Amino acid sequence: MTEWLISIEGTETGHQVALVLALMAAFLHAVFGALQKGRHDPWLTRGAIDFSYMVMAAPFALFVVPWPEPHMWPIFAGVWVIHVIYKLLQAWAYTKGAYTVVYPVVRGTGPLFTVIGAYLIFEETFTGTQWLGVAVLLAGIFGLAVYNMIFLVSERDTLNAALGLAVMTGLFVALYTTWDAYGIRATANPFTFLAWFFMIDGFLMPVIAARRWQRMANRPELPPLMIKGVFGGLVAFCSFGAVMMATRLDKVGEAAVLRETSTVFAAIIGWLFLRETVGPRRIALMALIALGAVIVEMGG
Repeated sequence: MTEWLISIEGTETGHQVALVLALMAAFLHAVFGALQKGRHDPWLTRGAIDFSYMVMAAPFALFVVPWPEPHMWPIFAGVWVIHVIYKLLQAWAYTKGAYTVVYPVVRGTGPLFTVIGAYLIFEETFTGTQWLGVAVLLAGIFGLAVYNMIFLVSERDTLNAALGLAVMTGLFVALYTTWDAYGIRATANPFTFLAWFFMIDGFLMPVIAARRWQRMANRPELPPLMIKGVFGGLVAFCSFGAVMMATRLDKVGEAAVLRETSTVFAAIIGWLFLRETVGPRRIALMALIALGAVIVEMGG
């Protein structure tokens, strides 16, 4: 499997596989976000998820995949710092605003800066048609966020704080997407990076979540929370792992843009499971997001 993936890097087959991986990551990332914004406190949910994927990844990192090369340790240190800040900002944003407001802003801020970073670091370029697709996709994402801002009636008093945190989170999405792409390309075996990423990335949030749980007056029961954590950990493997692999097989910028179709899935999930309203205007904006992603893919 590893040899086959390495052999298709930069090929047309690699491009097609990367497309499938990026779209799969989009759907699963929306599921992941909904899990964190569900009935449990976002900090507790994130802690349960991180603990789960850390425990699941450890045997693979320590005993299955090749050991990381010496030059990978500073890269892993950067990965840990960037992802910790991202997760703190995201959990904080979810405590301040509705899922369908916060999520589009986070995902809309990320791809533009990722495309710029991919140009500066990996010398990737977009065609004029692809830049049009980026503009259409961002118009849909930010249009969805603005619509939510105007018509949201609950959480109005914390909306500005939620939006500010969402923008900051989006910046770190761009930073971790670019840095992770650099990291997974820097090692001979991509599964070495993925296994060690999930193991080291899961250290901090469980500690924060445990301390938060201990201070709660009405503590939620741990078994349902941990079941949710295990499910979220499996989703994280498939979501984050898929998009990282996509950035190794093909262009970082394209994978980042296609992943942001997750906003469409997020709105559907918010409507079906979180009881958040989705009307015809929001459906039209979601269609705009999907159209932008199609233009990016067809214009390459």
